[in-house]
Amino acid sequence: MTIEKRADRVAFRISGPDATHLMHDVLTPPVLEDGEARWFALLAPQGKMLAEGLIGWADGAHWLDVPASVAENFFKRMKMYRLRAKMEIEMLAETHAVGWSAEAPETAIVHRDGRGEGLGYRVIVPLAEAEDWAEGTGQAKARIAAGIAEMGPDFDAEDGFPHDIGMDHLGGVDFKKGCYVGQEVVSRMQHRGTARRRPVIVSGITEGARGDALMIGEKSVGMIGSVVDGTAVAIARIDKIADARAASVAGAPVSLALPEWARYGFATPGGDSEDD
Repeated sequence: MTIEKRADRVAFRISGPDATHLMHDVLTPPVLEDGEARWFALLAPQGKMLAEGLIGWADGAHWLDVPASVAENFFKRMKMYRLRAKMEIEMLAETHAVGWSAEAPETAIVHRDGRGEGLGYRVIVPLAEAEDWAEGTGQAKARIAAGIAEMGPDFDAEDGFPHDIGMDHLGGVDFKKGCYVGQEVVSRMQHRGTARRRPVIVSGITEGARGDALMIGEKSVGMIGSVVDGTAVAIARIDKIADARAASVAGAPVSLALPEWARYGFATPGGDSEDD
């Protein structure tokens, strides 16, 4: 079984009698002790994403992963929100590795990526157990094929809202629980239907790279994320895509497709978006 290194992700272990309650009040999804891995985000008060990853329960603790570029900020903010809560927040950058596998290893902290079918498993182990892990693009290929954008490869911290990457469709946001950081803005976007930036799968890329504009004719409608085998996820203004056949990146034509889970569509010829 091959396990890919995810050197761009840092693991956290959060435990203690108050851990579940506090994280349920701070992070975007329902935080439960049921062993399921859920997509989560930590938001700024203005609703933009400061960190994102998977959170899952195992061995009496919540295990999270976030982009390495935001790990220190995530650690500081979680300690600030902790106040007098009885919980321990451990950043495991120096002791544990984060990996990905298409199949579930028998030993490790393992959580299936529940955002969609075929996304494999997140794996967390002590560093000594990750020495044989390989470099690879399996996780990126599976994620891009599912139309899932990830902080780091596809967009930067504080550069978007959960709706922009489909967290509202894939269980990453709980609209029924009480307040969490940034909840007011995200809830308003949901109930007013004002989300317009959405993930789009872009294929046939020959020259483009992360951050290049996705063009419809002469108009930029968004930017593509990291390109793997000519395919990427773009976060795009769906309401501005009047003719998907006119799409291009770096001057070359590309093809656009909506993720299978999408409950939104490209703009109609009359100019109205089908976004929900």
